Order: sequence, then C-alpha cells, then structure tokens
Amino acid sequence: MSLADLRTDYRLASLSESDVLADPIAQFNKWFGEAERAEVPEPNAMSLATSTTNGNPSVRTVLVKGVDADGFVFYTDYRSQKGAELTDNPKAALCFFWAALERQVRITGNVSRVSRAESEVYFRSRPVGSRIGATASAQSATLTDRAELEQRVLALEAQYANGEIPLPGHWGGFRVTPATLEFWQGRSNRLHDRILYTRRAERWDISRLSP
Repeated sequence: MSLADLRTDYRLASLSESDVLADPIAQFNKWFGEAERAEVPEPNAMSLATSTTNGNPSVRTVLVKGVDADGFVFYTDYRSQKGAELTDNPKAALCFFWAALERQVRITGNVSRVSRAESEVYFRSRPVGSRIGATASAQSATLTDRAELEQRVLALEAQYANGEIPLPGHWGGFRVTPATLEFWQGRSNRLHDRILYTRRAERWDISRLSP
C-alpha cells in the first residue's frame, strides 16, 4: 500500500461546544484522565515546537510533568537546543495525540523557567539513574562516541555512591503558560470537531474551527 492510500476514518466520538468545560485546564485534565483509563501508552508524551529568534523551527517529543492553572511543565537541560531556543525566544507550541481515542490537544503560549526550588523537588523524585544521566549529559552537545558518555556516568556513580546527587545548575523546568488550547476530536470523512479556547485577559473565549 502506498503512503497516499493510508487513511483512518475516525468514528469513535464527537465534540460540541456543550460538551466542553468552561476551564480549558479542567477540560484537558478530563481528557487526560480518559487517556489514562484507555491505557494510551505514555499519555503525557507531547510534541514540543520551539524556534530560534530568526524563525528556524524545531520539534521533539518530551514528557509533561505538571499541569495546573499556571500551565504545562516539563524538564530539560537548559543548554540543549530546546533550552537555548526557549531562553532566547520564550514561546512554544505543544501537541498531545492520543490515537486510541482519536483525539489531539494543541497548545500555544509563552514560556518561563520554573523556580529552582520546584526543579529541585522534581529532580529528587527521579530515579537515581535519571539524576545521574541529567548530570552526565551535556544535552545536544557533540560526543566523540558512546564510551565518552558512559565514562562520565561511571565517574558520577562512583562520586555519589554514598551521597545525594545534587541538582545540576544547567538542568530544570520550563512552564508553558497557554494563550490558546485546541481540542480536536477525529470525525468521519475528515470533518473533525475542533474547539478552540483563547485567553482574553481573565477569561477564556470558546469557538469552533472549521476542520
């Protein structure tokens, strides 16, 4: 079968303005809970799009680690490509796709770093191997070979064998504070339902977009 012939006709559900909650974060949490109950693999995986100041975009998959009224939080190496781009151009787009439910959520907004105290709490909750990895890896920097990274890991494992691994200064969280959230429900014949929330000062406007 050719790529042009690959298609799915979405028929599971519909989405109307009367179906959604007034608060988009509450609506996101409702859909996220349904994705968890449907056992969607890694429902917290999201595409993160960033851009340089002159408009060169990049995208990758990261894991959201916090969602509340203030926004969507994820953690990374601040020296990485995404970290550098978000520092220089603090705007981002996020996309969750839950294929099993034929649903997608798209988010745009401004980005800020979370406090070091908040990063510290999350860092301490991570498995030891993940904390060692975050310290050992200069994310996005060129490596001579895999052995170079593995040697750093071994050295850090020895260094912190009997002690707490401190939060590296180069590592922490970003928060995307949403300006828009779009909830997409797949429908038959590509006539999808798209409900858009747009922030207007202290309120959210809700509108329907053409598929």
